Amino acid sequence: MPSFDEVLKEAGEFGRFQKRVFFLLCQTGITFSFLFASVVFLGQAPGSYWCRIPGAAEQSELCGWTLEEERNFTVLPLRLGNGSSSGECERLDVVWDTSVSCASPLSRYSNGSTGHLPLTTCHDNWVYKQPHSSIVSEYNLVCGNAWMLDLSQAVLNLGFLAGAFILGYAADRYGRILTYLLSCLGVGICGIIVAFAPNFTIFLIFRFLQGVFGKGTWMTCYVIVTEIVGSDQRIVGIVIQMFFTLGIMVLPGIAYLLPTWQGIQLAISLPNFLFLLYYWVVPESPRWLLTRKKGDKALKIMHNIAKHNGKYLSPHYSEITINNEEVSNPSFLSLVRTPQMRRNTLIFMYAWFTSALIYQGLVMRLGIVGGNLYLDFFISAAVELPAALLILVTIDRIGRRLPFAISNIVAGIACLITAFLPEDILWLKMTIATLGRLGITMAFEIVCLVNTELYPTTLRNFGVSLCSSLCDLGGIIAPFLLFRLAAIWLELPLIIFCILAVICGLLVLFLPETKGISLPETVEDVEQLSSHFGKCGKKRKHRDTNSYI
Repeated sequence: MPSFDEVLKEAGEFGRFQKRVFFLLCQTGITFSFLFASVVFLGQAPGSYWCRIPGAAEQSELCGWTLEEERNFTVLPLRLGNGSSSGECERLDVVWDTSVSCASPLSRYSNGSTGHLPLTTCHDNWVYKQPHSSIVSEYNLVCGNAWMLDLSQAVLNLGFLAGAFILGYAADRYGRILTYLLSCLGVGICGIIVAFAPNFTIFLIFRFLQGVFGKGTWMTCYVIVTEIVGSDQRIVGIVIQMFFTLGIMVLPGIAYLLPTWQGIQLAISLPNFLFLLYYWVVPESPRWLLTRKKGDKALKIMHNIAKHNGKYLSPHYSEITINNEEVSNPSFLSLVRTPQMRRNTLIFMYAWFTSALIYQGLVMRLGIVGGNLYLDFFISAAVELPAALLILVTIDRIGRRLPFAISNIVAGIACLITAFLPEDILWLKMTIATLGRLGITMAFEIVCLVNTELYPTTLRNFGVSLCSSLCDLGGIIAPFLLFRLAAIWLELPLIIFCILAVICGLLVLFLPETKGISLPETVEDVEQLSSHFGKCGKKRKHRDTNSYI
């Protein structure tokens, strides 16, 4: 009896049906990138704000002051009396009442000298010229509360981390498409609640949940695409990464057109409800159905794929069975019980962690200093497009392993060179740093593909989700590592990035090559992968004996 991949080849490995499903699921990359990078625009620093003196609002209404006049009475004397104070995090330690003069409200306190005005730290009651432009002005995330903005992004990454475990497990236990649809619904609902959160605590809770469901949409759509195409077409997963970059490029346009953070939040969340329509057009993964002993449903889907691709399955394809491995619920022990699985898992965990840490570190370091935020953000995102194009050009010609290793090593060397280039040749320093970002972006995209190809169907979604959870850990650590080490020496983070990237480049050489190899169905298939390549790197013939139609 033919193997599943042989049947898929007869039905069409990348025909009209797979192209339609692929294009639809690629849109998930756009919406996930919105969630991933939205904090840049949701948390923009307010252009102008100051700390209001107690009673100033009532006095302003009584005297008929404009906000600008109130600010002049509040901040200008503060600057004259104490040149180091801007009035943003300190205020005059006075209280205005109805006895205060409208023409000179501070005359009763200053005794003719602004240098002796008492000061105190501002804890609340800030006034913003644009009060709803960002979450910073909405929830007073300034001065002593500024760290809470970083907390909002850390909470999102914690949501990604929790989603990798919870929804990765759910997708392997209850199905890919069910988990995907519920995740899309969760992202949309939580996004709306975030937009109208009455306080910062509610904002954090539902931003965490949005991260949980967001990770579910991203990982599950990637696995679905990988499992319904032939082994020679799994490169399409890289194209999903290009849609992620496209989303990063579109985001500044959305933020530019919408003046409030609530508008931006709704614009990036509501599209997730459209994905619920996929219930009628995107099927469950037949590979997953096969592992759950649901052969009839898998066979029906295969006939449907063949029909849409203009092909016809032989009539003797009438039964699906699974041999050699009993279906069991996924667990971490399954990923490390056997030698090859253990080696793959440990290398992938390190690769995910390193890629995320260096990627986010370089983005923050290259970071866009001054200039137009929207234009600069767009340009920085466009740098990532050549990475996907380079992968598409090389990965099916020379394999996965070599580009994976080279991209990490190039990123590491670029970081090292950048660290020791003098500041007076800034253009060269920026160019080499950009080359480092290009290299680590390639590594980031390749690890997504290869990680999926080196786990069996029964553990694929759980394994990829577990390993990629280290990506979220790297994202949490990156800003702390960058800024703490930079305080010692500005270029010290680049030295750490270099060491991490070069080690990763060497480690991935120990992974099996997966170019042209059928997706493994069982752990035994993974254990045999290392024997597919001889000393010269030639692929040996592989016989799949596990899943039949």
